Amino acid sequence: MRQPLVVNIPHTLGKDEAIRRMKSGFASVSSRVPFLQIEEQSWTDNRLTFKIAALGQSASGTADIDDANVHIEVMLPWLMQRVAELVQSAIKSRTQILLEKK
Repeated sequence: MRQPLVVNIPHTLGKDEAIRRMKSGFASVSSRVPFLQIEEQSWTDNRLTFKIAALGQSASGTADIDDANVHIEVMLPWLMQRVAELVQSAIKSRTQILLEKK
């Protein structure tokens, strides 16, 4: 059975500001990463549920935001699991930039 790719990103913004930045950043991800398409996204309170497609592959996941952390879980297709470490690093670095205090 496949295991989700898990990324935890600490922040000091508080839940409401982190959610605002995540909503804004996720909405514009396709323009910053041209080969990535957002197929579905929905927000329920502090949880984002999404489905994305890249390079002919689809992945789905969730992002839960609380006062001090963003917890992201993504189910990758078998082909992308081979590069899971790179995907995990990319998710973490992009999200950290989004959540940096300004």
